[in-house]
Amino acid sequence: MEALLVLVIVAAVLSIGYAAFNYVSVKKLDEGTDRMAEIASAIRVGANAFIKYEYKIIAVVVVIIAVLFAAIFSVQYGTFSWEPSVCFIIGVLMSASAGWVGMKIATYANVRVSNTARVTKDQTATLKVALKGGSVMGLCVGGFALLGLFLVYVIFGMGLDLLSMDKLVEGDRVFTQCLSCYALGCSIVAMFNRVGGGIYTKAADMGADLVGKTEAHIPEDDPRNPATIADNVGDNVGDVAGLGSDLLESFVGSISSGIILAVSLYVSNVAQNVQVSQDMLYKMMYFPLVVASIGIIASCLGIAFVLFKKGSKNPHRDLNISTWSAAAITIIGAFVAAYLMFQPESTDLLKASGFSLGFLSPGIAAALGVASGVIIGMIAEYYTSYDFKPTQTIANASKEGAALTITQGLAVGMKSCMLPLIVLGIATYLSFAISGMFGIAMAAVGMLSFVSATVSVDTYGPISDNAGGIAEMSELQPEVRQITDKLDSIGNTTAAVGKGFAIGSAAFAALSLMVSFLYAFQDPSTPLNLNFTDPLILAGALIGGALPYLFSGMLIEAVAKAARKMVEEVRRQFKEIPGILEGKAKPDYKTCIEISSQGALKEMRMPAIISILFPLVSGFLFGPLFVAGLLIGATVSAIMLAIFTGNAGGAWDNGKKFIEAGGIEGHKKGSPAHDAAVVGDTVGDPLKDTVGPSLDILIKIMSTVSLVAAVMFSKYNLLDVILKALGM
Repeated sequence: MEALLVLVIVAAVLSIGYAAFNYVSVKKLDEGTDRMAEIASAIRVGANAFIKYEYKIIAVVVVIIAVLFAAIFSVQYGTFSWEPSVCFIIGVLMSASAGWVGMKIATYANVRVSNTARVTKDQTATLKVALKGGSVMGLCVGGFALLGLFLVYVIFGMGLDLLSMDKLVEGDRVFTQCLSCYALGCSIVAMFNRVGGGIYTKAADMGADLVGKTEAHIPEDDPRNPATIADNVGDNVGDVAGLGSDLLESFVGSISSGIILAVSLYVSNVAQNVQVSQDMLYKMMYFPLVVASIGIIASCLGIAFVLFKKGSKNPHRDLNISTWSAAAITIIGAFVAAYLMFQPESTDLLKASGFSLGFLSPGIAAALGVASGVIIGMIAEYYTSYDFKPTQTIANASKEGAALTITQGLAVGMKSCMLPLIVLGIATYLSFAISGMFGIAMAAVGMLSFVSATVSVDTYGPISDNAGGIAEMSELQPEVRQITDKLDSIGNTTAAVGKGFAIGSAAFAALSLMVSFLYAFQDPSTPLNLNFTDPLILAGALIGGALPYLFSGMLIEAVAKAARKMVEEVRRQFKEIPGILEGKAKPDYKTCIEISSQGALKEMRMPAIISILFPLVSGFLFGPLFVAGLLIGATVSAIMLAIFTGNAGGAWDNGKKFIEAGGIEGHKKGSPAHDAAVVGDTVGDPLKDTVGPSLDILIKIMSTVSLVAAVMFSKYNLLDVILKALGM
């Protein structure tokens, strides 16, 4: 079985190597005029400064958590246990590295995309530069994630003999704790990057829009707007570094949940005298890694298809072919892997593992994950694209003012929750019926197996958006901005699919981790049971349901605080710097960058810390059953809230774009209807780019932290002490 790790390291090296090749290829391209190079340099310096400060904060948090884990596990196992803490740090390094590299190339690619459009006037050539830059982020997500998992397996699984069947059966779960801590390390970086980057970019975006567009009636990315550079910096730290860390965390979480669940099911079967096989367990532990590796290789092929393909008149179709071809290759590869790995096993052993459709069961579950992600993405596109009725109704409501724009957007967002939850419900049931709880985990792995392709296409969007900003600020020909805007609009549409995968995989992974959490403290010799009439579970579910709202409120308030300061600063400069609106004086970009940076760094800490501490404190106060309810309530609430905020925000944004594209006769940029649509877009900004993506991470961090500490607070919690003291 260990030979399968060769496939993992080959996929990781191939992905990182291809990313390095594309990185160098992009940097070799010309930046264009001196003005373009100057603007790109300012964006690059701002992005570098922010992420350096952010990583310093993360480093402090990481050291504290690593020391805490070493203490917890040393108490749990009665000997000094350093392994989980080191795995936690490896996860942090992998996620931070992917975010850093992706952000760096985005700040180099943006100006080169603008210059390619300027020189060639060719949409296809410009698309390839943008995608090549975005592919660095996507390939690093898959490559670094698999590299970290390979290190955990080789060093801590086989090298230290933690992957021992006897140890696992006897309750020594150091290896699964190592995996959980590796996933948690990735989650910590994702949370800070998403929250910090989201606050940064939306504060700048809102400030630029509210004063520049609505009050001064100057175009988006106009060089006279002091918040323009900060807005473009935010695209790189939020929509690139934050996106990459987010999807890497989801990718690792889904793989880890499958492996941990396989171990939990094996131990439970042993305790209940059900037929088991160590070889079967090893295969179930390696299968998620194999499918993920196939997906990364498929993503490399899908990306290469677009980059090496000759001219095309339909870039949207090419991007879709890139993604769907990667998905198709992954599904085929999953079936082949399932046949080769599980076909030799007996029918009785397959049934004992929950495989009701024989050796192909886990492959079918992975395919279900892919299908449900695609369907959820299509639903998101329907509700957010201005090609369809929901977003058009928001644009038409803008003719009556901002109030109706916001009201209609809320209605669209709320209605958009139903269909995705139905899809998730059906996929959850079918994957469980086909392959047991392991099937649900494999649905998550399947959904994210070709994450490199989806992230590449997603990252291409903000790079194109930045390129348009540089073109506007450099006062290039209108034709250049038309090309970048077209590519940006395609990116907005394809990003809807990526959000569908992120939300769906979060639901599957959180459910798998929650089941592993239940196995961690319940007697393995008894069937898994969660009694919803237990008042502790009900109380936990109620509080858990409210937690995502508290978390979201804190994020929105954080964005509002920073945006308020940005609005005041932009107004001050328009008022106090003579000639700024006439283009005779240069705005003070640096102050606006500092406002966004300081606001994000200050406000991101508490939401991120709450996601870690809340399940821990709850567990040590009220015990594991309360935490089980907490996880159920938070997961259900957060999934619906994430869909609502993401789709409502996207619909408001594209409703504004529908008016700008001339979709409503007699209304265009600068009209009262457009002003109302800008207000709606501004309301939606923190929802779709800060709250929605962060909620996915919230539920996975809570599930992972709970799994890591489950054994400890099942033995030591205040409620048990009080009940024993009272003789209850």
